[in-house]
Amino acid sequence: MKIFVTGAKGFIAKNLIAELKAQGYSDILEYSKDDNLSLLTDYCKDADFVFHLAGVNRPTEQSEFMEGNFNFTASLLEGLKKNNNICPIMIASSVQATMDNPYGRSKKAGEDLLFNYSKETGAKVLVYRLPNVFGKWCRPNYNSAVATFCHNIANGLPITVNDRNVSMKLVYIDDVVGELIKALEGKENMSGDFCEVPIVHSTTLGEIVDLIYSFKNSREERSIPLMANEFAKKLYSTYLSYLPADQFAYSLKMNTDNRGSFTEFIKTPERGQVSVNISKPGIIKGNHWHNTKNEKFLVVCGKGVIRFRNFSSDEVITYNVSGEKLEVVDIPPGYTHHIENIGETDMVTIMWANEPFDPDKPDTYLMEV
Repeated sequence: MKIFVTGAKGFIAKNLIAELKAQGYSDILEYSKDDNLSLLTDYCKDADFVFHLAGVNRPTEQSEFMEGNFNFTASLLEGLKKNNNICPIMIASSVQATMDNPYGRSKKAGEDLLFNYSKETGAKVLVYRLPNVFGKWCRPNYNSAVATFCHNIANGLPITVNDRNVSMKLVYIDDVVGELIKALEGKENMSGDFCEVPIVHSTTLGEIVDLIYSFKNSREERSIPLMANEFAKKLYSTYLSYLPADQFAYSLKMNTDNRGSFTEFIKTPERGQVSVNISKPGIIKGNHWHNTKNEKFLVVCGKGVIRFRNFSSDEVITYNVSGEKLEVVDIPPGYTHHIENIGETDMVTIMWANEPFDPDKPDTYLMEV
């Protein structure tokens, strides 16, 4: 199958082409505004499906709206008709097609061209009126507030927010791409005459800004956003894609002594805290118990033993652990416990606790096993 993509260097097209290639579609005809019109005619002859993603949304002159969103669409359809090619064609329109502004009028004109073309030729047309699209590879300081905020905040640059209460409807690039591939397979999501991306997120400008700043602060706080919140999860992925290449890494505070080290990695109020514990050979750590706090230990390197004793018992329970056989050991409340490195090298243990450490309420009581 030969897939023809216009606007191939644009935000949506770059993500679509990458996913198509990842899924094994290798015959992709990429056309951008710098290519010769003769190439357009050739592609119109060979295409089995057209993703028409080219468009103009931030021109220097208003006349460029019609030139890019109407005239080019007319040239594309003329090329298909000239080659008697009635393959399916999808067009990326905008929710602004219902608005009386130069951009909206040009998008509506492009839609009408496509619908008339379908009536004339019988070709299948798929019109998507997209709201704001956000995600990786979107150009900042152009026409996307999300891209601009992510880029500027990630790079320590100022942002301007005129009205925090402005309502926004957004779709995530991966959801758009997933829907477009469904359309390619004939499984598009229809609503009347138009196609839709099923997942639309409603929020405000202020909420977006607050979330992005929280992502920036999360490194110092060793936190992550609530991944059960679909919008926060997608926005976090978007924000990370704008990090400067020399700032992917960040340091953690290692609490070190002659026994080894203990370092908090991630902590959240919803899912607890993850830490990395390094113990020197022969070292015992722990000898305490908890009322409610519970933990999971996973030794990933080295060799050790975890010992337990119920608060009201003299019986010692032993679990041998090793990086050669990954096994999680639960640490129940009411059991004093310790972990000993019985190997000849440092022992590395990943430790999860059901709550972040609170120095005012540590729920930790010393008692020898």
